[in-house]
This record gives sequence, structure tokens and C-alpha cells, in this order.
Amino acid sequence: MNRCAWPTKELDIIYHDTEWGVPVHDDRVLFEFLILEGAQAGLSWSTILNKRENYRRAFDKFDARKIARYDAEKVKALLADVGIVRNRLKIASTVLNAKAFLKVQKEFGSFDKYIWGFADGKPIQNRRKSIKEFVARTPESDAMSKDLLKRGFKFVGSTICYAFMQAVGMVNDHTVDCFRHTEVQRKTP
Repeated sequence: MNRCAWPTKELDIIYHDTEWGVPVHDDRVLFEFLILEGAQAGLSWSTILNKRENYRRAFDKFDARKIARYDAEKVKALLADVGIVRNRLKIASTVLNAKAFLKVQKEFGSFDKYIWGFADGKPIQNRRKSIKEFVARTPESDAMSKDLLKRGFKFVGSTICYAFMQAVGMVNDHTVDCFRHTEVQRKTP
């Protein structure tokens, strides 16, 4: 069975084979991926996958309403939590992003409706032959980053936005020889 070249560790393979590139339209899951992609900045995705359950526990299962109300005491507790990346700026950005996320939901009716607008509401079907053809950013991720930053989000540079788009299926970046390329296409509405 052929798969993309990047997953080499067991957890990466499970993630690749079950989640990566599958279109997501659940606001809570979209928020989770936005936060996790920001947390990953400067680190490997494997590191974040290994800490994912700890993040869910520490950040109230990514309930944006709860996170938006975090106070200094909660932030201090998060900075002491060895189960997550203990970076003051990344933790603070999660609280800011929760507040911005709630504003977007209110304005657009859902974060899903807003964020998928950057892909015209449907997954972009790439046909990459190898990992060497992967890109770090696109005009769509540039536009997403610019708009998210304007709305007060942090840790949402274009590269982070493109990784987010890959994760939540806004783009299908499975290589064409990967068994998931066609499977993910079939899951597209």
C-alpha cells in the first residue's frame, strides 16, 4: 500500500491514514486544528500529535467559549503543564484566538462558513507526484492569514494556514500514488 512519504512514525501514519486531508466542517474541530497548527510552529507535527490528548484536556476539549474566559491563573497553570508546549506566546494566542473565533462565528453564523470561503467552499484537489512538489503557502493561505490577522488571530502566518488547510481537507495534498488521495476525493461533498 502506497502512502505519502512524510508519515514515518506510528502516530503520524495513523493520523495520515484516518484524518489528514479529510474535509472538516465542525467548528470545534476546526478551532482545535487552528490552535494545534499554531502550537506546532517551530516544532514537528509529531511532537504535537504526541501531545494532542494533553491539549484536549488542558484546553477544555477546545471549547472556545471556555478558553476565551481563561484568566491569568489559568494561563499560569497551563505554563506549568508538561503535557503541552509551554510557550507563553502560544498559550496567550490560544486565548486571543478563542475570542476572535467567537466573533467570527457571530459574524458569519459559523467558523466553518467563514474559513471554507478561502477555498470557495470545496476542497482544492492537488495532484502532487511527490513530497518534493509540496508548497509551504499559496495565494489562498496568504489571503486566509491576512484576514485572520486583521481579525485579531495570532500564530496564523501563511505557512501555518496552509498546514491548517491540508489538515482539515481544504486542500487534498496526498500524493497521487497515495491510497488516501482517491479516498479523500470521495469524501468531498
